Amino acid sequence: MVDKKRAVRGAVTREYTIHLHKRLHDVTFKKRAPKAVKEIRKFAQKQMGTKDVRLDVKLNKAVWMRGIKNVPVRLRIQIQRRRNDDEDAKEDMYSYVTVADDQTFAGQGTKIVDSQ
Repeated sequence: MVDKKRAVRGAVTREYTIHLHKRLHDVTFKKRAPKAVKEIRKFAQKQMGTKDVRLDVKLNKAVWMRGIKNVPVRLRIQIQRRRNDDEDAKEDMYSYVTVADDQTFAGQGTKIVDSQ
């Protein structure tokens, strides 16, 4: 039997479409963009199994592009699970989230971009 925790531990890059509209339902207008950033972080933690999630500046700009109230309904993101080279790190892996180049959503599920 394969240990599920060990199978997840390698460095990998995946593309996801995150539906922000459903995650921001009933959120006050002035809190939508900060909440969207928190939800992206939470999504990456769940998908990659790492507590340490780092967001790219381009992703932050894509969320905040139309202001604090008008967050994009969907966003195509790329999550990379990388090996942590820092000696005093608590975990051996961290997740790096950036905005994907292709922002078309129709017919695109989860794509494994790079697996090592």
